[in-house]
Amino acid sequence: MTAPKRPTPASGPHPKQPWLRPRSVQAILAELRRDGPASPLQLANRTHLSKSVVDSALQTLERAGLVRPAGDTARGRNPSATLFEHDPTAGYVVGVDVGQTWVRCAVADLAGDIVGRRDIRNTSRTVPSLVTSVSRLAHQVVEGAGIPWSRVAQTVVGSPGVFDPGDGTLLLASRIRRWGRPGLLDALRDELGERTAVANDANLAAIGERWFGCGIGVGTFVYLLVGTGVGMGIVIDGKLHMGARGAAGEVAYLPFGDETVSASNGHGSRWGSFEEVASAQGVIQDAVELGMSPRLSARRIFDAARRGDVAASGAVDREGERLAVVIAAISALIDPELVVLGGGIGSNLELLRAPLVQRLHQLTPFRPRIVASELGDEAILLGAVASALEAARDRVFELRLAVSD
Repeated sequence: MTAPKRPTPASGPHPKQPWLRPRSVQAILAELRRDGPASPLQLANRTHLSKSVVDSALQTLERAGLVRPAGDTARGRNPSATLFEHDPTAGYVVGVDVGQTWVRCAVADLAGDIVGRRDIRNTSRTVPSLVTSVSRLAHQVVEGAGIPWSRVAQTVVGSPGVFDPGDGTLLLASRIRRWGRPGLLDALRDELGERTAVANDANLAAIGERWFGCGIGVGTFVYLLVGTGVGMGIVIDGKLHMGARGAAGEVAYLPFGDETVSASNGHGSRWGSFEEVASAQGVIQDAVELGMSPRLSARRIFDAARRGDVAASGAVDREGERLAVVIAAISALIDPELVVLGGGIGSNLELLRAPLVQRLHQLTPFRPRIVASELGDEAILLGAVASALEAARDRVFELRLAVSD
């Protein structure tokens, strides 16, 4: 196979290289990432930069290991031109989803392609043990992909709770015992390196759907995560909305039932009351009240509803009606185009839809489209990968250019 042709210097005195703005170089790289291989002329036309600037930018990027030749154009009688593409192996990212039952990990290149993946049961009983387990899993996945850990540009760990960057504490993470202790980020960075971040699981699930699932091309939508807990990720105009303290979407703490009319005791003892009734435990409680065994899991209750069990169907109907409350509230606030339901409970939309929609129509004139997550159990993990990519691409760009200068 003939090697791709490289641009050759012009004959005579070496031409003076045009002064390059870093923004111009980054624009060329972004264009190649978005639209794939292109020739220098095609890039000049797309970016409205001069051909000489594009040539110099490509030389800079190739020297930094950020782009590589990708063959030639076929131009009939005309001379062929070299195609360039971004080099996704310039760096790698790691995403981790820490859940109550499972810890999932994936490593991806800068194109977002998963090159390593593994899930393990979360059997840890202490925070140090869980941090060690997360670290061991991440290193095993990266090593198994044949990648030195030094090539990992960013790691994002997804978890229930609201991360406070001030003291490294994960607030409101009660679903994972003692996981919200102060200094969690420092402990993770000791194991995984300084380029490690912690993010809310529902927010990451929303990012995952925006990058890889049914949120592609949707400007404003919400991801409602309903399982052992309840959370919501909010995307407005294509960007994740986190609020002033990172707590936007913490719908577990919506006032619900008697709490909305009773006098406050001043101590917040009912905080999380919506989560109490709308999570898996709430489904089980409803089923028990309707005559089912308390030993049944929420999954088995939904399975029974599929078989036509009357009590199980009643519990599912109650759950759908409760979810309508939060969807009505968020619809009045941000008017989303789309509501994505995910998590162990939310993924049962075929059973929840009828009671949910009926109650929603009673509560509000706003009718967002409601769909089940396309990513399923992968949403949080893929969101962690996508979030890591957003941080890593600029970092790799800056580091590679600094080294090549």
